[in-house]
Amino acid sequence: MTRLDNTFAALSDSTRRAIISRLSQGEATLSDLADPFDMSLTAVSKHLKVLSDAGLVDIEKRGRSRHCRLQGEPIKEAVDWLDKYEAFWVDRFDSLARHLAKEDKRT
Repeated sequence: MTRLDNTFAALSDSTRRAIISRLSQGEATLSDLADPFDMSLTAVSKHLKVLSDAGLVDIEKRGRSRHCRLQGEPIKEAVDWLDKYEAFWVDRFDSLARHLAKEDKRT
């Protein structure tokens, strides 16, 4: 469960979610990832470290630059965990719809 906790903790920040979103389009350098944000390279590096520690991002140093790649397995594990609760919510919404339909017939 620790890996799942780390995944959700890493994804709890909007900057890190934006970085994940960008990396879902393909590999990027640290500089590329930092461009859209109003923060220093050091701050973006700290966000990447959290993502890397959670296993969400692989960072490879090539010469003077750092290249980052998304690692999808932890996200898949989070989606699989969340999927277990989909049936619960679908059932609840179906029950609500049936209840509202009965109320409409009474009025």
